[in-house]
Amino acid sequence: MCSISLVRLGHNVTILECSPTPLLHNQGAGIVAGGETQAFFSKHDCSKRPIGVTSRKRIYLNQRGDLIDVEDLEQRMTSWDLLYYLGRANFDGVKSEYLPEGTPLRQHAGEGRAEYRYGCKVTDVKEVDGKLEITFENTQYLEGQEHSQSEEERDPKSGTLQADLLIAADGASSILRRLLIPRASNRTYAGYVAFRGTVPEASLSDAARQALVEKFTFFHAPAVQILAYTIPGHAGALEKGKRLVNWVWYCNYDESSSEYVELMTDVGGVRHHFTLPPGGKMKPDVWERQKERAKKTLPPQFAEVVAKTTTPFAQAITDLSPPEMGTRVGRLMNGKAILVGDALSEFRPHTAASTSQAAFHALLLEAVFEAKLTWDQYEAQVLQFAKAWFERGVMLGTRSQFGHHPLAGNE
Repeated sequence: MCSISLVRLGHNVTILECSPTPLLHNQGAGIVAGGETQAFFSKHDCSKRPIGVTSRKRIYLNQRGDLIDVEDLEQRMTSWDLLYYLGRANFDGVKSEYLPEGTPLRQHAGEGRAEYRYGCKVTDVKEVDGKLEITFENTQYLEGQEHSQSEEERDPKSGTLQADLLIAADGASSILRRLLIPRASNRTYAGYVAFRGTVPEASLSDAARQALVEKFTFFHAPAVQILAYTIPGHAGALEKGKRLVNWVWYCNYDESSSEYVELMTDVGGVRHHFTLPPGGKMKPDVWERQKERAKKTLPPQFAEVVAKTTTPFAQAITDLSPPEMGTRVGRLMNGKAILVGDALSEFRPHTAASTSQAAFHALLLEAVFEAKLTWDQYEAQVLQFAKAWFERGVMLGTRSQFGHHPLAGNE
């Protein structure tokens, strides 16, 4: 998002992407498209295509599946893959089935050069003769995959790139955060895990569709929360019957327990730190036990979507608190480096605000480059946003998983 904003203003931007593949894999995840996200795509998406499904109500079920509370609240729901392909189209012109034929891509006058280099894991940055020298490790080589660059550019261990400005957007496990703000806090496990998955809308029973489609639906019980909402389907399809129902189920796990270790170890025996990715990585016996648990503890509508999910994945819920107010997060390394997105602060997913934070940072950064906002104003606003949403996420997660939700156990 930051790259798109700056390319639109005429700057030459290179993305160093850690993933060893040219396109990132579909994460199988839904996203709540908050106001900042909608504002960003409304301003910068050349396709102008709708990005989400409208959720018209927020409803709560008891364990029998009965409606116990309803709020009239409209929200927009989208998908990770749709936003990714729209982002790539607007940054470096990647064509995909997510865009109608003939969609204009990057047709703004005065745009800068956009370069997307994958297989580059940034490991260090330092100032050299007034510029930044960014060092990266070649993850294509490490993964044993064929390197797409020329023999002259090929280096099996590392490479360097010079730049006037570094935007550090390497996520909650950010290497650059530790380099740029050594005193900043580290990522910590919050004590519970989110199981996630999607199910085709058309495969659901009438009862499940009635409870879950075009609604933001919740069930709360002691140490358990599950929610679901409708998102775009294959290639961003928004037509009824072609969409997906996305669900998230929070369950408590002791980090030192054998159950947690087994969950976070994939079918190939690889132990994952924070995310067991989609794509059939979850052990079949782990998933079978979770489906049995769903039958016993969840409303039937939720038990159905869990049972019909074929590619579940799991995320350990973690915290990364924002730097203290007054920290120079936008003028690091003598004004040559900026910390953005989850690398600045990670919110618990109860807030549905991580994508909003990314869009917020991109829009504010654009305002700074247009001299509509000072760096002092930028830093104050991004830190205030992060502090408020981080604290809200901790409150919501603590109440849900370790306290008592007002609608838990209501009959």
